[in-house]
Amino acid sequence: MIALQDKSVLVIGLGASGMAACRLLLKLGARVTAVDSADTVATQAQAHELRSQNVTVRIGSNAPIAGEFDLAVISPGVPLDLPLVQDLKRRNVPLIGELELGYQRARCLCVAITGTNGKTTTTELVERLLTHTQRKTIACGNIGLPLCDVVEQTKDLDVLTVEVSSFQLETTRFFRPAVAVLLNITPDHLDRHPTMADYVRAKSQLFANQQAFDWAIVQSEALAQLREAGVKIPSKIITFSARDPQADIYFDRTLIVSRIEGWAGPLLDLAQCELRGPHNAENMMAALAVGRVLRIPLAEMTGALKSYAPAPHRCELVAEIGGVKFINDSKATNVDAVRQALLAIPPAELGRPNIWLIAGGRDKGLDYHELGPLLAQRVKGAFLIGEMRERIRAAWGLFTACTTVDSLLQGTQHAARGAVSGDVVLLSPACSSFDMFRNYQHRGDVFREAVASLSDGGAKEETRTAASVVC
Repeated sequence: MIALQDKSVLVIGLGASGMAACRLLLKLGARVTAVDSADTVATQAQAHELRSQNVTVRIGSNAPIAGEFDLAVISPGVPLDLPLVQDLKRRNVPLIGELELGYQRARCLCVAITGTNGKTTTTELVERLLTHTQRKTIACGNIGLPLCDVVEQTKDLDVLTVEVSSFQLETTRFFRPAVAVLLNITPDHLDRHPTMADYVRAKSQLFANQQAFDWAIVQSEALAQLREAGVKIPSKIITFSARDPQADIYFDRTLIVSRIEGWAGPLLDLAQCELRGPHNAENMMAALAVGRVLRIPLAEMTGALKSYAPAPHRCELVAEIGGVKFINDSKATNVDAVRQALLAIPPAELGRPNIWLIAGGRDKGLDYHELGPLLAQRVKGAFLIGEMRERIRAAWGLFTACTTVDSLLQGTQHAARGAVSGDVVLLSPACSSFDMFRNYQHRGDVFREAVASLSDGGAKEETRTAASVVC
C-alpha cells in the first residue's frame, strides 16, 4: 500500500468513481490531477468543483499527459487500451482502480459479489440479511456507491458488502475479500474483453489474493469454467446451483436444499418469497451461504430473505391493463438475462407463446442467435430499438416476428396493440442503454411512462406496487 501524503496521483475518469477517488485522495494528502475525455456540462461542473480544491483538471482529451506521477487511479468505465493508459504503463506508473484504492484504506473485512447477472440483487440480499440480524454493513461498489466514499465509515462496520464488476476486478492488486461470491459467468462485455476466456480470467481475479481460511461461494457451472481456464481457488469452497443436484446447495422444485455437513436439509421455500425463478433461487442460495460462513443462524436469515422486494427494473411488474402484464426488465443488458426473464414468465395455456418482447440498444459484442429456439417457444413478436435493431432482427427473424421501431414508446404502443388478455409485454433489452438513454434506469423509467400513457388513454388498469415482481 502506497503512502499518499504529498504524492502525485493521476485520476482517470470523472464519473462517480473518479470523483470519489479524488475526494479520498485529497483527504489522504495527495496532490491530485484529474482527467476525463468528455467535455460536457456535467464534466465541466465536476472540473469546477475539483479546481476549487486545488486539483489540476484536464477534460476533453484521451492523450497522454505530461508530468511525473507516483500512482494512477482509473475509473471502471475507462478502457485500458486508451493511449493515456498505455503511456502510463510504459512509464511504469502503478495503476489501480477506485475499488482497489478504497479497499486498501478500508478497516473491516468484506464480502465481495460478482457474476454476469444477479450481482445487485444478491448484494442487496446479503445487505438485508446482515442488517436484519443486527450486523453493521454498507452495500457499495458497482451497486452505485463507490467504495472510496465509505472508507471512513468502515471502522464502525462488522463487514463491508461490495458488488464488484469485471471492469473493477481488472485493476485490483491486493483486493482480498474474506468471502467471495461468484454467481455465474455468461457472455457479456465482449466489446471490452477480447474473448470469453479473458472475461472468465477477469472474474477469477476475485479469488486471486484469498487465503486458505477465506471462503469462495461459487455457482457449480462457473466453477467448472474457472477450472477449464486453469484457475485455482485457494480458499474453502461452497458450491450452489439451480441445475446441478450435486452442488452443496441445490434447488429441488421450490425448495433450496443444503447437503453441507451440520447444515443439511431444506433451507428456504422460494414459494414463500417475493422473488421467483431459478436465477433468483441462485441469488438466494448465495446469500444463505454467506450467512452460513458468517455464522448467522438460519432462522434469523429466512425472515429477512422472504420479505425482500427487489429494486426496480428487474422483472418489475409495472401494470396490468386489460389482462396484459407490462414488465420492466431494463436491467437485462445481456442475452442470458433475457433468457432468464423469458423462462421465469409463466406460459399461456397449452404452452403457447404469450410474450411481446421489446429489445435492443448498444452493442456489447454478444451473440444473439443462441436465444432463437427459446424465442420460438415463448415470444409472439419482438419490437427492436436502438443501434442493434437490424443485427438483432437478422438473428431472431427466423424464430419470431421482428419489427424495428424508432423509439421505446413506439415499441410499447405496437406491443400493446397486438397483445390480448393473458399476454405479457416485456422490456428485456439484451443490450446496454447508452445509445438512447442515460442508463438502464432511465430506459426503465421511459418504459413506465409509455405504459402509463396507455392507461391514460382509457384502458382499465389494475394498480401494482413498484416492488411487484414476476420473474
